[in-house]
Amino acid sequence: MRRRMLSLLCFAVLGSVFALGQDTRNDRQDLRQDRRDLRHDRVDRRQDRRDARGDRRDLRNDLRSGDYRDARRDRRDLRSDNRDLRSDRRDIRHDRTDRRGDRRDIRRDRGHRG
Repeated sequence: MRRRMLSLLCFAVLGSVFALGQDTRNDRQDLRQDRRDLRHDRVDRRQDRRDARGDRRDLRNDLRSGDYRDARRDRRDLRSDNRDLRSDRRDIRHDRTDRRGDRRDIRRDRGHRG
């Protein structure tokens, strides 16, 4: 019985040591990765906006010329581009909040308040 209690105590101590011994370099690496992900999301959003502008221009031209089949296709493409823009907006917002949390963790590890 004493052996079991001692082994459980050792496992608890080892578990707490590993949980508390985290390296802050990983936090900095996560912050850099979040910044890079945010940059890529912004570039993707710019490309989606450019595609949406082109689809709107094509839609106007197709409606002006009376080509309703191509106009239907352009509307479908425009809906897809708008869906991509919404998902990019959500992704950017998520990345910003994730980055703030990482910065807060780094400041806390350095001993700053906040």
